[in-house]
Amino acid sequence: MRTATQLRLEAAWQALRQWLGATVLPAQCALCGIGCPQVLCPPCRAQYLGLLRPRCRQCANPLDDVATLCGRCLRQRPAYDATVTAFDYAAPVDQLLLQLKFGARLALAPLLAKLLHVAIQQQPAWEVPQLLCPVPLGPARLAERGFNQALEIARPLARLLDVPLQPRLAQRVRETRAQSGVAPQERQANLAHAFAIAPEHAPSLQGCHVGIVDDVMSSGHTVNALAAACKSAGAARVSILVVARTPPH
Repeated sequence: MRTATQLRLEAAWQALRQWLGATVLPAQCALCGIGCPQVLCPPCRAQYLGLLRPRCRQCANPLDDVATLCGRCLRQRPAYDATVTAFDYAAPVDQLLLQLKFGARLALAPLLAKLLHVAIQQQPAWEVPQLLCPVPLGPARLAERGFNQALEIARPLARLLDVPLQPRLAQRVRETRAQSGVAPQERQANLAHAFAIAPEHAPSLQGCHVGIVDDVMSSGHTVNALAAACKSAGAARVSILVVARTPPH
């Protein structure tokens, strides 16, 4: 739990950021480019992010009806137990994640965390995880990019959910190729034995509900591999909290 002093400092910092954005550093909408004090203007938010659609409660793939599980999850259950996403990874809102990930626009991370938090709040009978774990990058990828986008999103999301963040809970022990550059039939093998739970954190996973945070979920092999590592270390439940979900082709 945050102390009263921490809450006051966070409120003061937020007020300062809003003042800077409105006066000294005028902002523009990350999607349409119109000048506005917010990172995303209200019309773009309403047009592109205001609609919910039925999704599989386990993998968050879009559904045509109110069925709770998609056919793929019914045939073969993944290692994780539930997935929540804020929107589909499709134009134009995919630009929010591309600007964060490849344009180093870290100011977008709190917005994406808020959008994900709204989606979480709209889930019926949602069980809040006991801790959050961002999907780790390998050392080479982290050195190249300079930051982990999953961690940048997980930090504000942990504050919104008021749960502990464990950024070093999991380690990527094997460098893997980017999943976007791997053929679909090779993606599962690409992630085999890629993650391990840090030994000093393993005791805290016994019977724990872990929330894995990532920016985009496509095939699901990355989060599934990390969820399997958490379950092997003793986690009782794993929920995936991902900003965007790539619809199946």
